[in-house]
Formats: sequence, C-alpha cells, structure tokens
Amino acid sequence: MLLSDTQIQDDYEADQLLTVAAPDVQKTIASLNDPNSFGIGCGDLVFDKLELFKEYNQAIQMYDIPFFQVIGNHDLDFGGRSDATTTETFKGHFGPTYYSWNRGEVHYVVLDDVFYLGVGTKYIGHIPEEQLAWLEQDLKLVEKGKTVVVSLHIPSYTGAVTRYPDRDTLGGTVSNREHLYRMLEGYNAHLMSGHTHFNDNMIRGHVYEHCHGTVCGAWWSGPICYDGTPGGYAIYQTKGSELQWKYKGIGMDVNEQFRVYPTGYHKDFPDHMSLNCWNYDPAWEISWFENGIKKGAPEKRLALDPLSMEMHTGPDLPTRRKWVEPQLNDHMFFFKPESNDNLVIEAKDRFGNVYLKRV
Repeated sequence: MLLSDTQIQDDYEADQLLTVAAPDVQKTIASLNDPNSFGIGCGDLVFDKLELFKEYNQAIQMYDIPFFQVIGNHDLDFGGRSDATTTETFKGHFGPTYYSWNRGEVHYVVLDDVFYLGVGTKYIGHIPEEQLAWLEQDLKLVEKGKTVVVSLHIPSYTGAVTRYPDRDTLGGTVSNREHLYRMLEGYNAHLMSGHTHFNDNMIRGHVYEHCHGTVCGAWWSGPICYDGTPGGYAIYQTKGSELQWKYKGIGMDVNEQFRVYPTGYHKDFPDHMSLNCWNYDPAWEISWFENGIKKGAPEKRLALDPLSMEMHTGPDLPTRRKWVEPQLNDHMFFFKPESNDNLVIEAKDRFGNVYLKRV
C-alpha cells in the first residue's frame, strides 16, 4: 500500500485519519491476506504540526504491517539556516530520510527531494549530491533489468507543467530529475510520488512515474482531491519482478475506477456525457456500449472534474479549506450517446482488468 499526504493539522483531521481512513486500509490489508504486505507513507504525513506524528503513528500501528516513511515538505523543522537543519524531528520518529531495501525481486528506494532554502517555509524539489552519490553506489548492487521502485514526495515531473505553463514549478517538480533518470537507465523503473493532491501517471522513456491522489483528498475538505480523484491510496502487487497496481478510494470498492456524469452536468461541455478515470494511462481502453453494441471510445480532453467544480467553486461553500479550487486534469473523457437505453461504459486497464458501469 502506498499512502500519500495524510497531512493532518488538527484534532478533527487526526480523528478522520484514525476513524475513517485507517479502518479502510485495515480492511484492504485483511482482504489481501498476504503476510508479505507492507506500506509506504509518501510524505506530508502531517501538516506542519509535527506533534501530530503521535497520531500518525497510532494509525500506522493499526495496520500491523511494516511501514516505510518518506519525508514531505510539511514534515520539516522550519526556521533553521539550511536544509541540513530540517529533519531532526522526522528522524527521531522514523530514522533516515533516504535508504533502500529488497523485497522479493524488487529493489525499493526512498529519497528526500524536499530541499529547504533557509528562509520561511520555502523549498524546491531537488535531490542533493550526497543522495545521488549514495544511490549510484546502491544501484551497483542491483542487476540491470530488475524492477526498481523509488519513492519520493515531490514528483520528478507531472502533467501540471503543461496544464498550467505559467506556474513556477520549482516547488512542484525535481529540478535535477534528468540525472535521476539517467541513473535508472537499464532498470524497470517506477517513481512513486505525492505532494500535488491529484492523480497523474507520467511515462517518460524508461521511467513510469505514479503521482498519487491523497489520503486527505483536498486537505480533508471533502471526499475528493481537487482533480476529482477520490481521497485514497494505491495498492501495488508484485509477482516476481512484475508490478501491477490499482487506486483504492476510501469508502469505495476497489473496482470503482471511474465516475460517470450525465449529459448537461459538465458546465464546459453541457451537450456531452463525461467520465473521470482517475488512474488512466495510455494503455487503458475506454468504450461505451448501447444495447450491447460498441459505439466508440470517449474523447480525452483537458478539463475540470464537474464534481470538483460543484464542491470547490464559490465563496459560500461549506468546505474546510476555502482556498481549494478545482484543477485541470488529463483523465476526463467525453462522448455523446445516441440513446441512454442500456448504456454501459467499459474501462480496461493495462493489466486486462475490466470495470463496467451501467448508466
């Protein structure tokens, strides 16, 4: 299980983690019934309130499986003069901020890519030379062709760079990512990241990056992230060195992999039906059927999720985070059925799993 951005800031959010999110994870662990299960907390375990590591650790203890932690930008000791002063509290709870281990045929690595600039709470995404030199030596012990999974909080890169080209990406991507990619050449490489509060799958040459939706959704302000992805976590399963995965929404069946909206619900495309397939990548196949006849594949468009527009737009909404706004995503699809009679939408993921919704 990979859980990103639990990001608790007060007693209410800690209670949500302990009474809503953690029991969902417990049920997933029980359903998998695998003694080799383990978890990764992919950073922003708390939201600047480092005393809440206590409550975070209570959740971890509920899972009763080994759990590895990644440091996030909201897990730092701010106020020091350099990046070297930021990790004392985290290390006191969890140990080092970069390390590696093996499970079966897969090599796992955790990196600390949050680089504090020594002023206020400012940081950039950057992997220091000390870590790169260590990783270079670490990978010398891993045979080429093996699967290497690298977990880091700030994604190396996301689609938001092109979705919002005017934004400063220094705090949202890793500035020296190309050096990391070169070190991972020859491996079946997967990067696991969080930080963004949206779900994004990026395939860049030999590297597949999974940027995960968050346990807290849009900062515990409702059941979804601001791209419409349900608040949740990812389940990865290995067979040998082969990796497969699904995204699990909290409170949802694991086979719930997309949401359908009726014609007229999306304000920007009112004459289309739409769907959000949050863990989509280019290997997925999405189709719709009318009366058992395949009619076609919906068109993927850069768009907002209409439920996020409904929940996160306007000053008078009862959200806990007034600054949350809907964000463009790359996993919205649109189509015009000829008839709504016996209308079925089918999504098949890259592993051949088929998910159906009858509308």
